[in-house]
Amino acid sequence: MKTKNEGKKQLSEILNRFSYRAEWSEEDGVFIAFALELPSVKAHSSTPEGAVKEAKTPIKMALEAMLENGEKLPEPISTQSYKGNLSVRTTPEKHKEIAIRAAEAHVSINQYILSKIG
Repeated sequence: MKTKNEGKKQLSEILNRFSYRAEWSEEDGVFIAFALELPSVKAHSSTPEGAVKEAKTPIKMALEAMLENGEKLPEPISTQSYKGNLSVRTTPEKHKEIAIRAAEAHVSINQYILSKIG
């Protein structure tokens, strides 16, 4: 079982490793920020930096509540490892269409898809 100080240290590390986004809200006239790992917790400010700074307080509170309730904390995207494999399901018709377009471009299906998403 973790001590209170260990839990706070873990919280601080996680909070600083989250992937934050600040987006302009035309409706509200402010930047709204959130962590991709906890997108329902948001805060706002007149600048993107200010919004991210403001978002850390309610996000920390949410993480503290999760710890108190014995819930697993979300793992920061930045600390996850990725193998580089991506599997996509599609219809046979779409697969054929992609194969034709890749052949027309003289590239593999993989390279064709990467050129479209990358």
